[in-house]
Amino acid sequence: MTDSRTRPSVIPVTAYVLAGIVYLAGYLVMRYLAIPSDPTSVNWPAGGKFFLSIVAPLVLAAWVLLIGYTYGDAKRRGMRYVMWTLLAIFIPYAIGIILYFILRDPLPRPCPGCGASVKTSFIFCPHCATALRPTCPQCGRAIERSWSHCPNCGAATPGGKQIVPPVGQTAPGPL
Repeated sequence: MTDSRTRPSVIPVTAYVLAGIVYLAGYLVMRYLAIPSDPTSVNWPAGGKFFLSIVAPLVLAAWVLLIGYTYGDAKRRGMRYVMWTLLAIFIPYAIGIILYFILRDPLPRPCPGCGASVKTSFIFCPHCATALRPTCPQCGRAIERSWSHCPNCGAATPGGKQIVPPVGQTAPGPL
């Protein structure tokens, strides 16, 4: 098990600093400028004014941290991190952040041959050409180890059990 102190954070330090600045500035603006100058908030209880001056900047700071997470996570996954960060910033109502969480790529995995980080969709390592997944001997596309035939070309694969048709019937061929 890895210790949280040795594992690097996905959110960059800059995002934490910006979130702190946004929170402090938002608190000061809400507490000393926005709430006292609003005539409708004069009758509010002191606890309500204090609560509003705490919660509104907290939401903005959380938004800044989510943008920082989007940046760091997209960079870690080998995606277009600048594009995703800009989408997270400029698409309103945090829809850009939600889209990122829906459309993000899986985490890359280390190559068993050289240890380089490769995408999970790769069949061979681009650095050392180690096979990452089994392939069909005929068409070369990726297959599962338990399959007896390739779903793309119908060729028999060496990894799975061969399906023997009942007596008098022929095995289904490729379409």
